[in-house]
Amino acid sequence: MAFSAGEARAAYKVEIQSEPRSVRKLLEEHLDIARFAKRDDISDDQFGFLVTATPQQVRDLTSTAGYFSPVVRTDVRTVDGKKVVTVSVDPGPQTTISSISLSFNGPVLTEDPAQENATRFAFSLHEGDPFSQSGWDDAKNAALKALQSRRYVAAKISQSRALVDPRTHEAKLSVTFESGPTFTMGALEITGTKRYPAQIVENVNPISLGAIYDVQRVAELQRQLQNTPYYASVAIDVGDDPNKPLETPVRVKVSEYPYNSIRGGVGYATDTGPQVQGNYSYLNTFGKAYPFTVGGRIDQIEQFGQIQLSMPPGPRAWTNSVLASYSTTNVSDTRIYSFRGGVQTTRTSQYLDYGYSLFYYDDRLDQNAVGPITAHAIVPAWSWTRRNTDDPLFPRSGNLVHVEAGFAIKGIATDQTFGRLYARGQQYFPIGKADLVLFRAELGGVFTSGGTTGIPASLLFRAGGSNSVRGYSYESLGNSVDGSVLPTKYLITATSEYQHWFTHDWGGAVFFDIGTATDTWGEKEFFPGVGFGARWRSPVGPVNVDLAYGIRNKDIRPYLTLGIAF
Repeated sequence: MAFSAGEARAAYKVEIQSEPRSVRKLLEEHLDIARFAKRDDISDDQFGFLVTATPQQVRDLTSTAGYFSPVVRTDVRTVDGKKVVTVSVDPGPQTTISSISLSFNGPVLTEDPAQENATRFAFSLHEGDPFSQSGWDDAKNAALKALQSRRYVAAKISQSRALVDPRTHEAKLSVTFESGPTFTMGALEITGTKRYPAQIVENVNPISLGAIYDVQRVAELQRQLQNTPYYASVAIDVGDDPNKPLETPVRVKVSEYPYNSIRGGVGYATDTGPQVQGNYSYLNTFGKAYPFTVGGRIDQIEQFGQIQLSMPPGPRAWTNSVLASYSTTNVSDTRIYSFRGGVQTTRTSQYLDYGYSLFYYDDRLDQNAVGPITAHAIVPAWSWTRRNTDDPLFPRSGNLVHVEAGFAIKGIATDQTFGRLYARGQQYFPIGKADLVLFRAELGGVFTSGGTTGIPASLLFRAGGSNSVRGYSYESLGNSVDGSVLPTKYLITATSEYQHWFTHDWGGAVFFDIGTATDTWGEKEFFPGVGFGARWRSPVGPVNVDLAYGIRNKDIRPYLTLGIAF
């Protein structure tokens, strides 16, 4: 082929031959001659320059992966009128880390040895590891971030050095951290509040004036603000001037939601089928930022509606509200109509939630055997939730615990005296680098001297379904009477599950569930289920697809769930 310099076009193909695969992929993605291969506007002169530059580019690229003595050979030939460039690379031995030295200057040496240890732990490279530029940079950044996370906002790296010996293929790493002074937290500087009082931000603020800087407390403030209904976005910035470390300002910038909002959605759950839900909110009732909400949900099993009026969060983020709800459920030939109304005060934080309530229940239960049964009760109750996991969305270690307790006294708008306890917990144990074991347990009890006829049905228990005992239909385990499955006084369920992750996002699981719901503990009958499923870490949360076999009913059931069942 002959072209003039101005008109020449070089359509060519690139073949890169190298092992290991990581090196070949690095070169395919970043070598100029490979990146431009798909273009049809490369002149012969440009093509010649790309070929000439390839050996040096290979050396530069492989050095970032720890290969400092590659042997490079380029071959250009024409096949069927098309240029083919073969780049053969023998990267040689990969450089490994022979020594690591982390040193510290500043107050951290005497003030907070634990923070120094946390910084050392966050440095992700170890002696004997392969050396790469990206791994080196990531390790330094992670260690610096750890040092800056508490006390030392202005910490920096004053010196870092990687000495590579191409002859021995060893790297000696050294980093010196300057901690700078201890920072303490100052007053909030709030901007962006136009519709709602800035006092709301102050009330949910968990940071004490003069407290030692801690990034976890800043993150908790951000979560607290985002848990309120008022703010669409929250940005928090802390001053890092080492000359002004005491009571450094905490700058909070918020973007507010409008007064009115309407939200809706459709979905599907294995237990309850298709569903549609909607919610209307007005956030400035009485002109005092009282949120007023009306919401509802309809699916094949339950129809639910609620109206609620809340106060803005008070000191320490406690929120008072008054609400009323009505629901109807029709499952296992049992229909429950439940009204609930009363007052509550709640507090949500990063790890703990608290709630105190006083509700009046008015329930009616219809079944096949006899006519409707009504029950009324005024129930003071308490609830507590703790989240202690390594990741709130995709946990691999830690636990989740929820506890409820309440009681009612006969004669005070109550048909029957009783006490009620309910607890649910999940424990995660990591196995190796990717797998995990999950244990889940659920216990419930209504304690009374009589039967269940005087207790609101919505406070009793049934078992079965995707978040209970898989292999059995939703709330199908209870007191079976003439075809109706009635809710019971006692509940116990347990799950053990092993998850193996083939990639970061996709995994599989095998599980064993067991449980029962009964009125008489001495006559309990347990219902086991086994199965397997797929796990997906989706952009919106965990997605679980399971196939379970109920051992007692000899039935196979599929399940689809989204999110952590808790």
